[in-house]
Amino acid sequence: MTHQMQSNELSEAVQLLVDNGFDGMANTMQSVLNEAMRIERSECIGAEPYERTKQRRSYSNGFKDKTVDSPLGELALKIPQARDGDFYPSALERGERSERALKLAVAEMCVQGVSTRKVAKITSELCGLDVISNQVSRAAKLLDDELEAWRNRPIEEIEYLIVDARYEKVRVSGSVRDCAVLIAIGIQPSGQRSVLGVSVSLSEAEVHWRKFLSSLKTRFIHGVKLIVSNAHEGIKAARQATFAGVPWQRCQFHLAQNAMHHTPKVEMRKQVADDIRNLFNATDANHAQEELVRFVDRHQETAPKLTAWAEANIAEGLAIFCIPSEHRKRMRTTNMLERQTRELKRRTRVATLFPNEASLLRLVTAVLVELSDEWETGMRYLTFQN
Repeated sequence: MTHQMQSNELSEAVQLLVDNGFDGMANTMQSVLNEAMRIERSECIGAEPYERTKQRRSYSNGFKDKTVDSPLGELALKIPQARDGDFYPSALERGERSERALKLAVAEMCVQGVSTRKVAKITSELCGLDVISNQVSRAAKLLDDELEAWRNRPIEEIEYLIVDARYEKVRVSGSVRDCAVLIAIGIQPSGQRSVLGVSVSLSEAEVHWRKFLSSLKTRFIHGVKLIVSNAHEGIKAARQATFAGVPWQRCQFHLAQNAMHHTPKVEMRKQVADDIRNLFNATDANHAQEELVRFVDRHQETAPKLTAWAEANIAEGLAIFCIPSEHRKRMRTTNMLERQTRELKRRTRVATLFPNEASLLRLVTAVLVELSDEWETGMRYLTFQN
């Protein structure tokens, strides 16, 4: 009887498509997905609705309404629920890692007693149910295994490596700490971007950066022709230890900002900024060195500390001249990576305070997995000549 009902549901979905053509595709997909999820739940719990059987592993627990954006438009789905909370339709798994991770991150706050009324409200809105500790643990374990496998996947040849960090608030040993999220992005010989790895640590100290960069080498990264980062001492020391001999490009945007801190008068800043911009836009390395000499000569008397800083630091932003000119504009700063960290911030600010480092790592990894998938199947970021 139940199989006949399922067949009737699918037949109705097909009839929608026949009657309405392409205009009915959204409704058709909605009906098919709803029925497919009901069938999958029955297989998961080992019993059809209202069926009495010794093979039953759980019980149905109604449905949860969910609106999903799709290329066909919004789909009003009814997500089947199981009483033990273990079931989730595989049809909705792809593209929802970060959503699950966000729910888990907030849910853990309630479970571990560090939540506020606001967080409890968010949990209810996001999860649609009261948080039960063992449900969170089971769901977290499944998601963590998937994300851990992604973080340890082998890396192939990478032309350019960009690394940076951002900070999130995490509860550690009873106090709130700012934990560093270390991120590495690579440009493949195909020109596609890829998120290579992510790690969470208590700081950007050399020991943490060295461990993170060493993990990339353990995963067989090779072929790197340029590393782009800011001038944090931890990154510099770790890079020299793990990627010795690979040219390093210091972010020109941060260099220009640092120059303003050494400019003695506000009215000088525009001229200094223009001079540095001309220097960075030089046609080649020799031209850049000539511009640096002119910069020092022009400001030596009025800003001796600025020129001393420039002579010691500007050269670190000129490694870009060792790569093809058509790649320089996009590889001379860490701006591309920083744009992605802003997206991370948009997703993490819902949780506000993470209960532990594992919760933070889970959410940022999930977001970055989806980002990397989009990049690797999208348009090329750079074009390499054979």
